[in-house]
Amino acid sequence: MVDDFERWRNFACSALKEHSKSWLVHEATDGLEAVQKARELQPDLILLDIGLPKLNGIEAARQIRDQCPKTKILFLSEQQSVDVVREALSTGAHGYVLKSDGTELLNAVEAVFQDRIFVSKTLAQLLSSRNVDLN
Repeated sequence: MVDDFERWRNFACSALKEHSKSWLVHEATDGLEAVQKARELQPDLILLDIGLPKLNGIEAARQIRDQCPKTKILFLSEQQSVDVVREALSTGAHGYVLKSDGTELLNAVEAVFQDRIFVSKTLAQLLSSRNVDLN
């Protein structure tokens, strides 16, 4: 879980740990630390914010993709810009969850582990209303 906002990071980590006692959950607070930990730990999944210090989430995702091609990435962000969502998913990420749709977090994680792309319902509706195709 990579997020510089401690309360959100604590919420997400608690939800993940509560959902599955077998998951190991590590934390990072900036993009550079995320890349370093990904290289060291080779995780199955990284939950990644976009607005991170030192290295933004999109650039961190690109570096993680290069160094850990089997690691799946799920973005968790407040950003609702169509351009940001498109760019984030173009990194090869498996999904994008709006923090305001935090109740969808566990569904998103399950979808990603099933090799499905997940986009928050609110965001999917917004994109649909603007006739935006993310493919």
